Amino acid sequence: MLNLDFHPSGRHFLQIPGPSPVPDRILRAMSLPTIDHRGPEFGALGRELLDKVRQVFKTQGPVVIYPASGTGAWEAALINTLSPGDRVLMYETGHFATLWQKMARRLGLEPEFLSLPGSDGWRQGVQAEMIESRLKEDSAHHIKAVCVVHNETSTGVTSDIAAVRRAIDTAGHPALLMVDTISGLASADYRHDEWGVDVTISGSQKGLMLPPGISFNALSNKAIDASRKAELPKSFWAWDEILEANSNGYWPYTPNTNLLYGLNESLDMLLEEGLDNVFARHQRWAAGVREAVMAWGLEIQCRDPAVYSPVLTGVVMPEGVDADAVRQLIYRRFDLSLGMGLGKTRGRMFRIGHLGDCNDLTLMATLSGCEMGLRLSGVPLSGSGVEAAMRYFSEHAPVHALDN
Repeated sequence: MLNLDFHPSGRHFLQIPGPSPVPDRILRAMSLPTIDHRGPEFGALGRELLDKVRQVFKTQGPVVIYPASGTGAWEAALINTLSPGDRVLMYETGHFATLWQKMARRLGLEPEFLSLPGSDGWRQGVQAEMIESRLKEDSAHHIKAVCVVHNETSTGVTSDIAAVRRAIDTAGHPALLMVDTISGLASADYRHDEWGVDVTISGSQKGLMLPPGISFNALSNKAIDASRKAELPKSFWAWDEILEANSNGYWPYTPNTNLLYGLNESLDMLLEEGLDNVFARHQRWAAGVREAVMAWGLEIQCRDPAVYSPVLTGVVMPEGVDADAVRQLIYRRFDLSLGMGLGKTRGRMFRIGHLGDCNDLTLMATLSGCEMGLRLSGVPLSGSGVEAAMRYFSEHAPVHALDN
């Protein structure tokens, strides 16, 4: 039998930007006995968690929950609202924006990909003025949707979604706004209703601190209206049957019962802490990690401090250094998993996740492993990132210190 728990002592440090570590409290909730998904207890569970999940998306509208990864929720967003041959304006911020564009093409849509020249687009956020300019050119309103990524997991860039909404409104364009916040939800501030998003896509394995296997579409009334006219084929992903069943707390097919137990517990944990406190916690961790990277004298993948991600930090290696070799050494020597570079950044950078079930000491251990691995790999460092992070965390108390 394959041994998946092979760590000789202590716990493995999973510091990739998702899947993130699952807290014991959620694991215990998921271990409860499976119940009848047509029985009254399940209906009560469904109604409760459907209400609470709206609070995390900051919406009064419905949130559809799928037993799928975030990729499934991408597909659901597109096929519920669009028809074959529809034009979709998408913005390239990194690997996941690129994959979403590829999916749109495979579904029979006509995506148009905006981006900054060269590799610069993978180091900055969405340029809302480029979207505004393109939509103003589309006087016949052939473009039916604008699709952007909120927190680009491949680069550590968090884009300004409110600015994208303003760009669409200033252009006077009726296109739907679809946003991927798969890695942003419950880690970075997100406001579905206030920012005028029509479909928000997310997943369970990042800030929600769950295993992979749940994904979401948060819907506006405009998106629901569009779904009644959309002609792309759909069955499993169709919103109408799901929304009808959800009204009583159920699903039209067999849901992933025990993952929903975990989701309900996750929502309780987040709402008990308070979302503003959750976001402040992530911003503080991110700032401490960036202090370490700057002390090492290494580049951060995101070039614009205004859109630094609170979820992860991309660390760029000097020319000639294989980031994957560094990352693999750190894994073998220190039982620490870091995110690899994806797409255009493969071999050029690694990613430190600082999200979810984490604390200062978790990150200090992570940064220690990184610093030892960098030195063992012969990467020239300007100073100690560990000492810089220690100073930052010592001088900037968390919102909820244990002695408060």
